[in-house]
Amino acid sequence: MAGSKARVRGQQETMDTLVGSVTPDVAQNLRGLVESVRQGYLDALPIAAAIITVGADPYIECANEQFRFVAEYDERLGERRISEIPLLRAGTIGTRLAAFLKGDDPAFQFDTADNRTIGGRHFTVRFARLSVLPGQPARCMVSLIDKTAQIETEKSLRTEMLRDSLTGLPNRFAFNEKVDAVLHDPGFREGSYAVLAVDMTRFSRVNECMGAIAGDELLITFARRLVSALRPSDVLARTSGDEFGILMRLDRGPTDAFRAAERIKAVLTLPFRLSELEIRVDCAIGCAILNQGVTNADEVFRNAQFALKNAKSVGTTQIYEPLQAEAVRRRFSMETELRVAIESDRLTLAYQPLIELKTGRVAGFEALARWTDDDGRVIPPDQFIPVAEESGLIVQLGRWALETALRTLADWDRASGGRTREIGISVNMSPIQISRDDVAAAVSAALGASGISGARLTVELTESAIIKDPDRAATALNALKRLDARVAMDDFGTGYTSLASMQLLPIDALKIDRRFVSAMMDDGDSAAIVHAILSLAKALGMETTAEGIENAELALGLAELGCTYGQGFHYAEALPAAEALAYWRDRDQGRRSA
Repeated sequence: MAGSKARVRGQQETMDTLVGSVTPDVAQNLRGLVESVRQGYLDALPIAAAIITVGADPYIECANEQFRFVAEYDERLGERRISEIPLLRAGTIGTRLAAFLKGDDPAFQFDTADNRTIGGRHFTVRFARLSVLPGQPARCMVSLIDKTAQIETEKSLRTEMLRDSLTGLPNRFAFNEKVDAVLHDPGFREGSYAVLAVDMTRFSRVNECMGAIAGDELLITFARRLVSALRPSDVLARTSGDEFGILMRLDRGPTDAFRAAERIKAVLTLPFRLSELEIRVDCAIGCAILNQGVTNADEVFRNAQFALKNAKSVGTTQIYEPLQAEAVRRRFSMETELRVAIESDRLTLAYQPLIELKTGRVAGFEALARWTDDDGRVIPPDQFIPVAEESGLIVQLGRWALETALRTLADWDRASGGRTREIGISVNMSPIQISRDDVAAAVSAALGASGISGARLTVELTESAIIKDPDRAATALNALKRLDARVAMDDFGTGYTSLASMQLLPIDALKIDRRFVSAMMDDGDSAAIVHAILSLAKALGMETTAEGIENAELALGLAELGCTYGQGFHYAEALPAAEALAYWRDRDQGRRSA
């Protein structure tokens, strides 16, 4: 700033010297020439510009045509005072110009608008002081760059960016802005707003069967129905393909959200007419209440989507529960940890003895996965197996268990000098693995790598593996039988397998669920179920295994009823490989001694 002031003083001294060295007529001509040059300079500029004479009553000394148009001013009408020109008298430009004229800054620049409701314009405004001629007042130049077209284009693009082109509703970005505005409002009260996530059912079927145009028509009509069910103050947005978000104020707490859900359900009772067809469409609704613990719109909507997922499974509108979400996050974290554990071979197998009930002989072992995390915590199978199934890791886990179990059986043979033991191994296979993996190829590779014959392997699968995809299950089981492997149906009695399916499938054994076995001595219904399963297996030529034998009385009773095998804590819990081998040796020697 000091350098600019020095330059201004230097220019003034030069002009004073020049003007003082000539006659008055020449001086007058020189001033006229300077004014002409200034006007020519302004006329040559591509922007609106004017020179203002500073004094007690500032006025426009000269201006170009662009400035006259923008400021709606014409000096030919005889009025040049800035106090008579609205653009320079009031508003942001007028206020800042007055402050600039009173100050001593060499220049000042800012962006502003002329504040008109209709036809308003946007400018980049610059004030700059000019050199002062001898005996003349100070002057400054005002320039305005019209940015109206740019600003309007940006507004238009932003509007398009925040609008769903199909329904005309706000999109996810616009919806998030609305939610964030509520969360960051100083007057926001916890529990005063809610976000609803609404998902249309059967939309994918309509799209697949009737085409995208019909699907779009359905979305538009669905959106209109939603609008009719909401209050004027509610904000509706299309957040994804067939999912909509609603931001609503809660005057009576969660009751308002449930009432809105009821109204939405009500407007969907009438069928939708698409072409010549009438289609009924329902929706699932999840709700998240805004509170101080949530910091942004994305988190709020994720919470609503979590509740929506629950709503789909239970069939009623659900409100987000933080404890449920924490469990889901824990499962997601467990997925990462489990993947690392599988890849780094940190899981182990434990082996539970399978006892022939009539003789007490150890017929084999069931291999069960065990996991202890890096912190030494034992993760129960009923926690990590569902995570593995949901994430798809069950295929990798199943192959690992199969290969490890057969390799262990081969190690036991080698520990006996290469003599093949009279014991087999049972490995569980998930329905997910049956549906996604080439089970026969996996079993064939594991048998080949271990040198174990297929006759010593039993593959256990649940009824759900058969119910989910009977044809694929049949194909997989028949392929296993060609490898001489045995097939056992686990937890039998808890599913819905038809007798026709059991006749067609190559099943060698039925495993009776522990819930029926442990209760059969005291509960007549459980005893009847066990009797029925044993009779069915005998009629179909299948062996049976009773799970959960906890005492000698149960073992004796099941043996008398004709159950083939048993396993449970009465015999032993699942043991590490070395202890399982020792258990077999002790039982085998004891049986031989007897």
